[in-house]
Amino acid sequence: MAFPRPRPARPELPRRRVRTLECGQGAVRAVRFNVDGNYCLTCGSDKSLRLWNPHKGTALRTYQGHGYEVLDAAGSFDNSQLCSCGADKTVALWDVATGQVVRKYRGHAGKVNCVQFNEEATIIVSGSIDSTVRCWDCRSRRPDPVQVLDEAKDGVSSVKVSDHEILSGSVDGRVRRYDLRAGQLYSDYIGSPITSVCFSKDGQCALAASLDSTLRLLDKETGELLGEYTGHRSTAYRLDCVLSEQDTHVGSASEDGNVYFWDLVEGSLALSLAVGRGVVQSLSFHPTLPCLLTATEGHVQLWREETFQPEGDAAT
Repeated sequence: MAFPRPRPARPELPRRRVRTLECGQGAVRAVRFNVDGNYCLTCGSDKSLRLWNPHKGTALRTYQGHGYEVLDAAGSFDNSQLCSCGADKTVALWDVATGQVVRKYRGHAGKVNCVQFNEEATIIVSGSIDSTVRCWDCRSRRPDPVQVLDEAKDGVSSVKVSDHEILSGSVDGRVRRYDLRAGQLYSDYIGSPITSVCFSKDGQCALAASLDSTLRLLDKETGELLGEYTGHRSTAYRLDCVLSEQDTHVGSASEDGNVYFWDLVEGSLALSLAVGRGVVQSLSFHPTLPCLLTATEGHVQLWREETFQPEGDAAT
């Protein structure tokens, strides 16, 4: 006789601040988990990029090479390389172990807001205030991009990459999805300048945050509006939106010093985290655990679920 499987535990949200990292990089412009969530990157207004183990609170390496503040960064699937971008109009490819710049890509006409690797880390995709998304070949010595996507009518604020798609959000109020297999562009008009976009884990939906203080969940294939989430404040800054590790909740940074989480299906506010007094600049949700990184002013905070027990040391 087969016993019924136990009911899966209700997904928890990160509610407890476990650790604070004093980054020493000026204002932290972005914080990003690596692919497995064991490490994170912080982008500083002092032109530096730092690699951390946020769970232990240890800084592992600092990467110097940008000429102006660093605005975004990402790690490759095998953790051997990093890419970053900044207000110096460049995209940089780094060797994690040596700390050296492997290659610098110059081609954008303005500051570069966002950067991502493709799945194999052979291509870097970057989005800029110059209204273009550019794709750079990591293995080639060619200085020019392999592709330029110039459909946006205003600055590109956010890009995400799946195995066969590029999702971009622009200040022109549109979410664009480039299906690279089919050679198709799908465009959805939101109306308000978009600050951040992301795919759901199941690949069915796209989440977009915009400057009318609203998050919108869109059906990726049809563009149908599946949900709207409000209650936070986003009117001036480029703030991040996230989905929790099981796609059960959507989250957003806010200009009032809080982070908000809503139930994805019901649309109801599930949690308001008091992070700090200033604007919450950046968010990153762990790929597999109820664990969140928040960046505000010059530091990063690590949040875990209520039942989490830190190993060995007391929470700071």
